[in-house]
Amino acid sequence: MGGSDLQVCIPKGSTCCSRKMEEKYQATARLNMEQVLQSASMELKFLVIQNAAVFQEAFEIVVRHARNFTNSMFRTHYQSMGPGALKFVGELFTDVSLYILGSDIRVNDMINEFFDSLFPLVYSHLINPGFPDPSVEMTECLRAARRDLKVFGNYPKMMMTQVSKSLQATRVFLQALNLGIEVINTTDHLKFSKDCGRALLKMWYCSHCQGLLLAKPCAGYCGLVMQGCLAGVVEIDKHWREYIGSLEGLTKGMHGIYDMEHVLLNLFSLVRDAIVYVQKNEGKLSTTISRLCGHAQQRQYRSANYPEDLLVDRKVLKVTHIEQEETLSSRRRELITKLKSHSSFYSSLPEYICSHSSAVRNDTLCWNGQEVVERYSPQIARNGAKAQPGNHEVKMKGPEPVISQIIDKLKHINQLLKGMALPRRKTPGKTAEEEEESGDCDDEDDCGGGSGDGELRVRNQLRFLAELVYDLDMDDASANKQLLNQQSKDGATVPSSDPGSAAPRLGPAVAVALVLPLLLGYQP
Repeated sequence: MGGSDLQVCIPKGSTCCSRKMEEKYQATARLNMEQVLQSASMELKFLVIQNAAVFQEAFEIVVRHARNFTNSMFRTHYQSMGPGALKFVGELFTDVSLYILGSDIRVNDMINEFFDSLFPLVYSHLINPGFPDPSVEMTECLRAARRDLKVFGNYPKMMMTQVSKSLQATRVFLQALNLGIEVINTTDHLKFSKDCGRALLKMWYCSHCQGLLLAKPCAGYCGLVMQGCLAGVVEIDKHWREYIGSLEGLTKGMHGIYDMEHVLLNLFSLVRDAIVYVQKNEGKLSTTISRLCGHAQQRQYRSANYPEDLLVDRKVLKVTHIEQEETLSSRRRELITKLKSHSSFYSSLPEYICSHSSAVRNDTLCWNGQEVVERYSPQIARNGAKAQPGNHEVKMKGPEPVISQIIDKLKHINQLLKGMALPRRKTPGKTAEEEEESGDCDDEDDCGGGSGDGELRVRNQLRFLAELVYDLDMDDASANKQLLNQQSKDGATVPSSDPGSAAPRLGPAVAVALVLPLLLGYQP
């Protein structure tokens, strides 16, 4: 055939191709490009998706156990408070879960509400036992007095500091992982320009129109085509490297009061210390409450059988000691190590694709887009959009809008990550460890004594594999139901950098399937 109707594979002589065949080859070339891009990102994409699922599930496990520890503390030491305390505990940790998932609820509000609700119970069962539960009016008076009198000392403020800092870091960490998935998905499904499509057709299939079915493109020629087609994608490289570095900075700072595992698993102890603080000041507090709430009931005569809640029980919750490598912190470090091996992913894409598409590496007896040559003299070009004006194989017309959008999102999340990873000021005379333990509690607040010797301090001890098959008790089931109902009402989803996007939460079975390979040492 003469080939006069061909637009790209224009022959010097006769050709095997018709215009229709050329169009089919061009569609195939575009499909090949998409497939090789997806193949290039497969390992990285699996790494980020898997870890996003693992960490979301692990964070929910931490919240569940923190709630169970707190419930166990109330059951063990303050049984007479009954289901009321468990209800407020459940509501607190439901709010914690929703916050991690992206809810607009404020941490200070959830903790204030918890202590506001808890104080009427503490007052009626520990300070003024033996009388009926307070009336609605009395309850409202007690809730108001709780903040005015600082009846729990500085413990609510301490909880706000620790929970706020740890949950903010956790939420940004999850947002960053989900944005990583979005970046990879975006570049996996790019729509390449018309000029790029023509260059791909020329490189991979125009040789077929000359009957040269076995001819392979020269590596140098392939490099020029890929640098032109991927010029916009390679612009992501700088921001991708910064993303990994910023994520590493955040993970290094996620310890002490910035580590939600450490904070939440110790929360029950803070709650108990807050109640003990009330008990220590019950005489002065009772008088003040009677004056503020004039309709407060007078204490009845109490028999020698003292309410058991006033006897501080020194029983300790048992937590099996486990090795450090099983903690969330170690999992984060492992993720960062693997991510750093992919830091040059976008800058190395042109080279990767050429090395995996049968290009002739030594540039001898290879296809140069028009004919098979004995030796190809490659044009020296660099990656990136700014380096492409001299590239005669692919004409650049500016970055694709979708690439500009993804770069903007990376810039935004990098700012968030860096903001979370800023060095923290240390109190003069205190070590870093002492500062993390203390929160915002000053010596004058009388909140450093704790509830006595024997109190358990859980330190980052969570056995993932065991907890994924954890047999939840009844309060777990009701709390999970409450969380699901609240999520359905609020439409809460996994946090994403894009407000318009929503990712469904994984069910336990899917999460377990994703978690097990990682926990058993699977290497992707």
